Amino acid sequence: MKNKRYTLLLLLTTLFGQTYPTGQNYPPPTDLITVPTAATLMRGSFSLGMRIQGGGGMIMGLRAGITDRFQFGLSYGSSNLIGDDSLRWYPRPEANLKYMLMDESITMPGVAIGLNTQGFGNFHEGDSLNRYDMKAYGFYMSASKNWKTVFGNLGLHSGVGYNFTEIDDGDEDPNIFFGMDIELNPEFSILMEYNAALNENNMTTETLAISRGGYLNAAIRWTFVEHLHLELNLNNLLFDKDKVDYFKREIKIIYIEYF
Repeated sequence: MKNKRYTLLLLLTTLFGQTYPTGQNYPPPTDLITVPTAATLMRGSFSLGMRIQGGGGMIMGLRAGITDRFQFGLSYGSSNLIGDDSLRWYPRPEANLKYMLMDESITMPGVAIGLNTQGFGNFHEGDSLNRYDMKAYGFYMSASKNWKTVFGNLGLHSGVGYNFTEIDDGDEDPNIFFGMDIELNPEFSILMEYNAALNENNMTTETLAISRGGYLNAAIRWTFVEHLHLELNLNNLLFDKDKVDYFKREIKIIYIEYF
């Protein structure tokens, strides 16, 4: 019996007991599907991102690692860039800032604070809402802990945020979110996340919200070549069947390079 317990403990330690080292070949992601993690881009690196949304929408973003702890970025897009309808550009470029407060250690997660004003979907302008279908995360604090398994990286992420730019709907509640990424091999990773959307449950937005108790998203990420990630997102899996009869499918392309 004692030998069996020792064997089981050794197996669990081998699979999940190693903290991800500093010089890993596959760095933890700076974002999951929409949820921000505590990781930042390395100094001297930048990423170009393109998110193809439902209805022909597209968001383009550029981020740069200013230091090993601080990254800065901007994004802009349209809710119907592809199609034959009149273009509806978002009202302004949106900011993405992140600073890592505390490095990850063997016993403690990494912690970062940030600002992300980019929401998703249509932007409802000129009415009582003045917000995206899915609100941006706003000012947030996130924590991440990574382990090295026999397959690759396993990361757990969580955070809390407050959106101060989309409050015309009367809902100013703080929000919480969490998720995980599992590397299956050097090319493929599985991502899952949950955005509680606590700031979208006000009575004034009942006719808009298409989620049923928050947003549950899943994705598979393919590292096509060393610096290029192709991602298939399945978003809003907890959709409200009284308002929509489908979940959202999106494609995200991320290219990372160094100066």
